[in-house]
Amino acid sequence: MEIYKAKSKDFSEELSKITKKYNSISVLRLVCIVFFVGSLYYYFQKEGMIFIALAVAFFAVFIFLMRIHSNLLFKRKLNTALLEVNKNELSYLERKSIPFENGQEFNDFHHPYAYDLDVFGENSLFQNLNRTATYIGKKTLAGQVLNLLPHKEILDNQQAVKELTQKINWRQHFLALAKISQDNQSSYEILLKWSVFNSKPLSKVALFISYASPVVFTGFVLAYFLTSNSVFLSLMAYLFVFNLAFLGRFLKRIQIEIANSSNIDQIINQYGLLMQQIEEESFESEKLMALQAKLKCKKENASIHLKQLASLFSKMDSIANLVTASLFNGTFLFNIHVLKNLIQWKADHAQALEEWLDVIGEFEMLNSLANFSYNNPEFIYPTLNSNYKIDFSNLSHPLLNSKNRVGNEVSFYPQSYMILTGSNMSGKSTFLRSLGVNMVLSGMGSVVCANQANVHPLPVLVSMRLSDSLSDSESYFFAEIKRLKQIMDELEGGPAFVLLDEILRGTNSDDKRNGTIEVVKKVIGKKAIGAIATHDIEVCLTTNEFPDQLVNKCFEVEIQNEELYFDYKLRDGICKNKSATFLMKKMGVI
Repeated sequence: MEIYKAKSKDFSEELSKITKKYNSISVLRLVCIVFFVGSLYYYFQKEGMIFIALAVAFFAVFIFLMRIHSNLLFKRKLNTALLEVNKNELSYLERKSIPFENGQEFNDFHHPYAYDLDVFGENSLFQNLNRTATYIGKKTLAGQVLNLLPHKEILDNQQAVKELTQKINWRQHFLALAKISQDNQSSYEILLKWSVFNSKPLSKVALFISYASPVVFTGFVLAYFLTSNSVFLSLMAYLFVFNLAFLGRFLKRIQIEIANSSNIDQIINQYGLLMQQIEEESFESEKLMALQAKLKCKKENASIHLKQLASLFSKMDSIANLVTASLFNGTFLFNIHVLKNLIQWKADHAQALEEWLDVIGEFEMLNSLANFSYNNPEFIYPTLNSNYKIDFSNLSHPLLNSKNRVGNEVSFYPQSYMILTGSNMSGKSTFLRSLGVNMVLSGMGSVVCANQANVHPLPVLVSMRLSDSLSDSESYFFAEIKRLKQIMDELEGGPAFVLLDEILRGTNSDDKRNGTIEVVKKVIGKKAIGAIATHDIEVCLTTNEFPDQLVNKCFEVEIQNEELYFDYKLRDGICKNKSATFLMKKMGVI
């Protein structure tokens, strides 16, 4: 936390300095404009060449100050974003707020665990991990928390995350650049749609005219100045009108090419800056170097090509200004040449564009995991195995306050499935979510909330918290049956990590007990690993029938000084103590 405080102070001081310079340059620009106009006024009044020279000098200084002003504006935006990055981290670590997008739009109620494990939404896993600022970054992180990676890719991610964890300055600078891009889903999709739109090259006749007409126009201009013959002035006027008429034939094509692309040049330019950040950094891990290599195209870096594209879109914006468009196109067919270059850029680089943007998304996702690791130095990277062994030492939920969370020793070997009992509020559901979330993190290449972990990465299948789907006209019970059917179907494809919490609540006790026992038998018959929480003690007796596959564990509650005491420690055996009657008596219910 201290490093974020120090960085906040440094960036705040730097921002103050930049703002003072920015304001000073703004005043100087205004002074230059005043003196420029004044010099022109005195020239027209007294016709002295000194005033023309002064006007030119003041205008040149104004242009120079414009460049400085533009650079200071960018630096101010960047430092503002860096200050925000560090203030957000402080607010998060002090548990004042979670100032990050929650990814609610990615929630999928039919996903095997997204809703049950609170992957998206307020206070979700995604919101706690998320340090992305572009749409592709957010989309990539969302896809990663929903899907299990192959064994090799998990190890590659671990190495990449370890390396990025140490690069806090680089990570924050990358995030700040992404923040000021003001990228969104619409701009991302517009750019990709443009890249696949079929743009036919200009015809040979059109290309000839686009080059010949400006040359002829320039010739007429020179001829007029050399001879002062008004015939050349008339020819210039005719050619000016011809060029505008010629442009009119391509106006529809130009409008199609730049449709809905307002400010797209600025966003593309920021994409280029993000790619430049990646290209210029030195990496050692295999995955980061492989991602970096994808930004090479025809012996040039992708950032160069993106800046060229941004420049082309920026130039094409001139078509919207009637005066500028008429002047530039009537003389040199400016927008025809920009159109030609846009089409050529698309032919040369469009196929690689989506892959380049995917690289940005991958880095934002990995930066998010690296930030998670950096903020939780006590978390560890799990060791991976291929023997279906899953062991955690001091396992807890990574989103709980470190001051309050209680860790537990968990092993799914030799018995592979746990029947968990305990009274309400004893910690059963939190424990199941701890298992599920840490298995998801293991499958991403992230650190996990444990002191030690040895994991066989498996698909995670969960039935813990379903809701009535009134829009689909189905009850909670039917939704639960569908989820159990989904789990069984998934298990046909191979072993998985299965978590079940008080299943079959919508039926009578005998039916629930018998159904739960049969589900447990079928789950272990399909070689699943995991746990089921239940209040039914008779379900626990199934371990007598399958001692090599099933084990009983519990959370106990104690009554101390007329108060319930929960220690949230996992114990062997079946829960003995009960709290419902005591609690109802204490609260006057019975």
